[in-house]
Amino acid sequence: MSNIIFISGTPCTGKTTISEVLSQKLNWELVKINDLAISNNLVLGIDDDKGYKIIDVDALNETLLGIISKSDNLIVEGHLSHLCSGADKLIILRCRPEILEKRLALRDYSESKIHENLEAEALGVCSSESLDIYENNVYELDVSDLSIDDIVSILLEVIGGKKELSFGEIDFMDWLLIHP
Repeated sequence: MSNIIFISGTPCTGKTTISEVLSQKLNWELVKINDLAISNNLVLGIDDDKGYKIIDVDALNETLLGIISKSDNLIVEGHLSHLCSGADKLIILRCRPEILEKRLALRDYSESKIHENLEAEALGVCSSESLDIYENNVYELDVSDLSIDDIVSILLEVIGGKKELSFGEIDFMDWLLIHP
């Protein structure tokens, strides 16, 4: 049986750190979706207004499916992974906006980019976007008050089928009322 696990979420929710620790513990291959896009020349350009890389998601999906077809145990990490198909389980890491704001500021994100990401987190954009592809195989984990070890332990249980995560119960919408 294959285990193809995608980990997505808003920037600074801990995807990279958690995926690296998880892949080491499981001794599974780790694919970083941003690196995959760059190394396969799938960057179409840069958004003039926001400074984001514009990625050919369809080509990224095809490239990723090629890797998945040759792998039994794989973790795919990155903000765009929820837009790609092929996962047995898609886990969205969520984080309270007030915590996320501090993490984004530490990365020197612009005020507009910080606000855009906080708004996306409050609205659960990654989660809602993932439903088109994954329907019932999307799980959310609120990592706000959890250590790296706690998160990894929970995800190991989820991957091993010993724990279920829910979907749609994490609600950060109240942040939008305070920060319109």
